[in-house]
Amino acid sequence: MQPITSQADTGLNRFFAKVYGYMGLGLAISALVSGLLLYVFQATMLNIMANHSWVYYAASFIEIALVYSVSSTAWKNNPMAMPLFLFYSALNGFTLSFILAAYSQTNVFAAFVTATLTFFAMAVIGLVSKRDLSGMAQAFRMVLLGVLIASLINIFLRSAGLSYVMSLVMVVIFAGLTAYDNQRIRQAYQQSGGQVSNGWAISMALSLYLNFINLFLSILRIFAWRSFFFLKKRQSFGIIRANVCNTQTS
Repeated sequence: MQPITSQADTGLNRFFAKVYGYMGLGLAISALVSGLLLYVFQATMLNIMANHSWVYYAASFIEIALVYSVSSTAWKNNPMAMPLFLFYSALNGFTLSFILAAYSQTNVFAAFVTATLTFFAMAVIGLVSKRDLSGMAQAFRMVLLGVLIASLINIFLRSAGLSYVMSLVMVVIFAGLTAYDNQRIRQAYQQSGGQVSNGWAISMALSLYLNFINLFLSILRIFAWRSFFFLKKRQSFGIIRANVCNTQTS
């Protein structure tokens, strides 16, 4: 029994390595494209932002279509799944560069480190948890739908407070989905006896990729909001202190 168990564990570890390898490749491509636009082709990016903003919105809509396209081709184990996933990763890097340009490097780095630690902590929880997380995942998806609707409404309300609360909720959602997806990978491998298609590995890599990106962006918005809040408090304190000093010197 021991050799059989050891062999099964080795196969599971290899499958996890494949899924995370695909995910890591996607993240690396996104980071490369974002970095090139932010630091090498910054003038081109600024020109698009100033004069051709429709390019960003068009790319965002294409991204949504690509997610469904990658998922459907991956489930069919179509060889086009990987090229589509890599193209999606590159396009997402393009749109991410416009988002990241609005934040300080300090906040971006802090959010990335926090998202990475949170992601892998939840991945471990999903792997070792004996509790079925599918019910939690279904509830989180329903809450996510509500958050998306609230986000559309907030386009018109422009409420910073609501945006902050939604970011907090999204951190919880995508942290939970990360745990669930890792549990799902383990269960699918075990239930199939290790006969898991490459397309399914790509599909799971896409899910983990989306979890990480959304976790990162949500944490980034929280950090930026907190930085702005404390900056405003310092500015207000500075104004009050200046007024007090002026009063005493008058």
